[in-house]
This record gives sequence, C-alpha cells and structure tokens, in this order.
Amino acid sequence: QLQFVESGGGLVQPGGSLRLSCATSRRTLDNWHIGWFRQAPGKDDEGVSCISKTDGTTYYEDSVKGRFAISMDNAKNIVYLQINNLKPDDTAVYRCAPVLCTAAQMVPSAQHRGADYWGRGTQVTVSS
Repeated sequence: QLQFVESGGGLVQPGGSLRLSCATSRRTLDNWHIGWFRQAPGKDDEGVSCISKTDGTTYYEDSVKGRFAISMDNAKNIVYLQINNLKPDDTAVYRCAPVLCTAAQMVPSAQHRGADYWGRGTQVTVSS
C-alpha cells in the first residue's frame, strides 16, 4: 500500500529556506517516481518538482526553477525538497505523490485526486 509522510515545513521570512521530507517505502520508490505538489487556499493543486530514480531526471515548475532542489536518499526511502529564496507565493501545503517524471513534465497518476495515499502534507508559510 502506498503511504507518504511529509515533514519539514514551517514559518519562514521571505528569502528563507526549508528542507521538506517525504518519507515513503522501499516498494514505493522501486515502482514509482515521486513528485512534490502544493496547494494554497484559492489555488489549484500544482506540481512543483519530481525525480526519476531510473535515470536521475528531475523536473521543476518554472516558478521554482533555480530556487528549489529535489533529491532522494534511496537508503532512507526519503525524497527531499530543498526550498530556497522563498516568496509569499510559495505559501501552501506541500505533499508528495507518485507520478510519471520526465525532464519536460510531471504526470500525476490516474487516481491522483481521489487517492487514499495522500499524506497530511506539511505547511509552508512565507511571511514577514
């Protein structure tokens, strides 16, 4: 069964940084690529970044390119998202989920919206 536990969020000032963690299982990492999504009140759920274990390919949404960095510790079954130079518009609940990840895009699973694997997410609040 797929399971994801997000952590690492918090309240930071503009320009600050956080390191988000997505803890999952060995089986999950062996069978799916992992993406980070975020959702803020009044906004659509959006894909932020993803990583492909098979070839190391990463994808970043344009608004976070150059500021965020995704990585994976396969031994610990954790996918990280380092988020730097934060802006108020980065404020959202961040969650991880299985995706198809390429350099050009991240494609959610067919069950994306109603899936029961969603974790509680971790809140990132950027405010002065």
